[in-house]
Amino acid sequence: MESIFFFVVAAVAVISGILVVTCKNPINSALSLVMTFFCLATFYVMLDAPFMAVTQVIVYAGAIMVLIVFVIMLLNVKTETVKRGSHAVISGTVIGVFVLFQTCWFLMKGSMTGQVGVMDKAMVVKSGHVELIGKALFTDFLLPFEITSLLLLAAIIGAVILAKKKI
Repeated sequence: MESIFFFVVAAVAVISGILVVTCKNPINSALSLVMTFFCLATFYVMLDAPFMAVTQVIVYAGAIMVLIVFVIMLLNVKTETVKRGSHAVISGTVIGVFVLFQTCWFLMKGSMTGQVGVMDKAMVVKSGHVELIGKALFTDFLLPFEITSLLLLAAIIGAVILAKKKI
């Protein structure tokens, strides 16, 4: 039953991913991207990573997509009126099929690294996903976390300065 559900969600993800690229209306393309994000969140739930699934929905399907839709509306993007040449469609299809077969070949012929990390499934079940992520974030990765917050602060200040008409 799980494999059937996986294949249904995977089919929806692939179809919505194709719609992101092929839709002529940018709003329809953005809505297809939201569906792709929700399918990715479903995959995270299937992998027993609920924190990643919730983060995927809140950050990407929520905040980032609102930002993208606002930019589309502010720029007043028109639909594409230029027809694509058939050679571009054929070459894109050939390259896509080649990459697909190459990826499948690497997945079938490749092997796992065999390295074992410090955390196993029992430790994750005992402590919980969020607790382990929080401990790692605020102990081992505190400096990169703080540097990221400073970069975001600088970006916000820059956006406010650029958006003001008079300083």
